Amino acid sequence: MDTTIKTTRLHAWHVGQNANMAAFGGYEMPLWYPSGAKAEHLAVLTGAGLFDTSHMAVLSLHGPKVRDLLQRLFSKDLERCIGPKKGPLVAGRCVYGVFLDQNGGVIDDAIVYQCAATDYMIVVNASMGGPIAAHLRQEQAGQPGAVINDHTDKVGKMDLQGPAAARILGRVLKDPATVFERMVYFSFKGSFNPQLMPAEPVTLLDGTPLMVSRTGYTGEFGFELFIAPEHIDKLWNQLLAAGQPEGILSCGLAARDSLRAGAGLPLSHQDIGPWMFACNPWLFVLPWNEEGAAFTKDFTGAPALLAATNPPCTLAYAGFDPRKITISDQSRVIDLEGKVLGTILTCTTDMAIDRVGTAIISIATPVEAGRPEPFTPRGLCCGLVRVDRMLAAGTEVVLTDGKRKLKVEIRDQIRPDRTARKPMHSML
Repeated sequence: MDTTIKTTRLHAWHVGQNANMAAFGGYEMPLWYPSGAKAEHLAVLTGAGLFDTSHMAVLSLHGPKVRDLLQRLFSKDLERCIGPKKGPLVAGRCVYGVFLDQNGGVIDDAIVYQCAATDYMIVVNASMGGPIAAHLRQEQAGQPGAVINDHTDKVGKMDLQGPAAARILGRVLKDPATVFERMVYFSFKGSFNPQLMPAEPVTLLDGTPLMVSRTGYTGEFGFELFIAPEHIDKLWNQLLAAGQPEGILSCGLAARDSLRAGAGLPLSHQDIGPWMFACNPWLFVLPWNEEGAAFTKDFTGAPALLAATNPPCTLAYAGFDPRKITISDQSRVIDLEGKVLGTILTCTTDMAIDRVGTAIISIATPVEAGRPEPFTPRGLCCGLVRVDRMLAAGTEVVLTDGKRKLKVEIRDQIRPDRTARKPMHSML
């Protein structure tokens, strides 16, 4: 196994800014910058944060059999996945789901983009481009009609997240009004390589093509941006300059983790992995029929999921103060009487929330919805646990590392009033 630590094209910039660097997913990545993880987290709630995500892997798929291949391997039913009426995936739209093994365990989660009638793109996690490409090719079994290309380390990617993201991005785009028109959540425009992935052109002011995707991993309004790697430094610096009036900050993996945890989003290979994908907050990625009793298509892992009885449950939680428990071999979830229930998957602190009475309030919560003035949140511990039974929202359990104990509450939602789905016109 190759243990070489890779770097992204922005590595020198991160080091030059005195970022705290660490290995993640086979890459040396910034954890936080001198501004600190708390400031970076809050910037995404109040203005904007910019994340280097070029460690993520990109695949392109071309040919008349690609959709059939994805229907057999990807959890979402591409014929019934868009909007309240469950329309089909079409060019310009993308959808989140998982790739499962035969036992119903997660190989990786992914976003599938339809670029044209027979052209698709898949974004998977760091170091997973090769394994997912191999998984697709194995199922294809040499049959013609689906060409699969792995673009690992060949695409520049960054995430611009926060309520000011559209205003900032609009300052570096040519014809931003057209780009943002009818850009709903989980839609995209443009291409980082128009010859490879055809699309209506989206360009920077100097004509450089890019893909603008209204997606992200923070729970907040924003974009994922894809560009040829030789142009990533230019776009990164342009966005930081354009966002100065809104207080934009470069953000590291620590803020990315605390933001996604507060939004209840899973980290692949930590919160989801090679165990049964059942009894968790993300079952919406499975192709349930209207009755919720069967699937609308057959796909790898489906028989195992349908046959599962009383699987362990993955549940979100929030604490009562900012304190965290370090995850180790000794860390456990126990009930109030001390009986072991399961394990801690994620434990971090969402610095933008606090409790007001029995309610959790965010700095983004409107005053009329309960946010007091002034409101300076302490932050709350939050994350995900895997336990041996279903626990109702409001149930209190205890996290422990064998020495310290921390009481937390099972939650359906953690950070309220997230902005990811807000209408584009309200964010311009």
